[in-house]
Amino acid sequence: MTAALPASVLRRGAAGAQQIQTTIQDALSSAGIRADGNATGVQKTIQDALQQAGLLPTDDASPAHATSDVDARAAQTAPREDAGTRLHGAEPTRRVARGVTTEHRYSTQAGSRGYTLYVPPGLDAADAPAAPLMMMLHGCTQSPADFAAGTRMNALADAHGVIVVYPAQTARDNGQKCWNWFRREDQQRGAGEPAILAGIVEDVASRHRIDTRRVYVAGLSAGAAMAVILGRTYPDTFAAVGAHSGLPFGAATDVPGAFAAMQGRGQRSDVVSGTDAQRVPTIVVHGTADHTVRPDNGHAIVANATGGTASIAPLRAQPAGTTKINGRACTHTAYVDEAGSVRVEHVVVEGAGHAWSGGDPSGSHTDAKGPDASALILAFCLRHAQ
Repeated sequence: MTAALPASVLRRGAAGAQQIQTTIQDALSSAGIRADGNATGVQKTIQDALQQAGLLPTDDASPAHATSDVDARAAQTAPREDAGTRLHGAEPTRRVARGVTTEHRYSTQAGSRGYTLYVPPGLDAADAPAAPLMMMLHGCTQSPADFAAGTRMNALADAHGVIVVYPAQTARDNGQKCWNWFRREDQQRGAGEPAILAGIVEDVASRHRIDTRRVYVAGLSAGAAMAVILGRTYPDTFAAVGAHSGLPFGAATDVPGAFAAMQGRGQRSDVVSGTDAQRVPTIVVHGTADHTVRPDNGHAIVANATGGTASIAPLRAQPAGTTKINGRACTHTAYVDEAGSVRVEHVVVEGAGHAWSGGDPSGSHTDAKGPDASALILAFCLRHAQ
């Protein structure tokens, strides 16, 4: 018995329904899932696949709003804490951000995206020191404001003097506002979304004093997959990558492949992340109960980031440590180079699903339990520079 297509898809018309049906069959086949089993289970699989691939229609078919430049809103909050507080403790932070947020839009030949910029107190002054820049890429259905709330990255940015930029995906460019990590044209330097996002870094640097040796990128789910792509295609721009519940570079090049990859059946790249001359430091956080993007994908990111080539020796794993943080057991593995420097970290959170570990419930796709992923990622990134 074959499960019926969702009504929202059928409303697209016979031609559209046939196209979607073909995509579904290809996706199920690629993922090794039969469509003649339990109807309820298959329909949920179809819904999840379409949603993650950005194929389901949304009520908001227009791009996310972004003002041309200054739409500043200052948030006055508790006094700033000393640098270093909680960053290495992995317990969720409870600070509240008190900097200035502005909305901007960046356009280039590859396309246009809006972005939200957060500047901690003191870093917007003309004589402010050059600051690190953290780019945060939201997951599907999320927005910059939602992602900022759920990750609490702005509060950490206040404590450590980091400017944070949140690019916004639009419903026009992806129906579920996912970054298009699964399209070949968005996996290349100088084209598509990688070019736009790298250009946003330059745009921010034209407005504020940025330490260009310390520019980082992190994301959740589709945002994490795009962060990995940016590390691969722009290793000269990004000094470190944070991938939470993401996928490896080149895991898919089309929608059926994306569905297969999310279920742990994606393509595997044999190339080390970055070029032979430059391996981009990477931290991976993934939950063992993630059924949207299977944890095998986190292991694949680590394998790509630690593997060797003819000119680069593979990284060496240090003995893994396991501890319980904020209600969840975590296994942490660090990988070091020949000089003994940690270049890759892998944090596996037991029982965690497809959600930002240690996140704030005010944001979507967050898990209040577990280590503070934002603190872990920022701590890792700040230890690295170009």
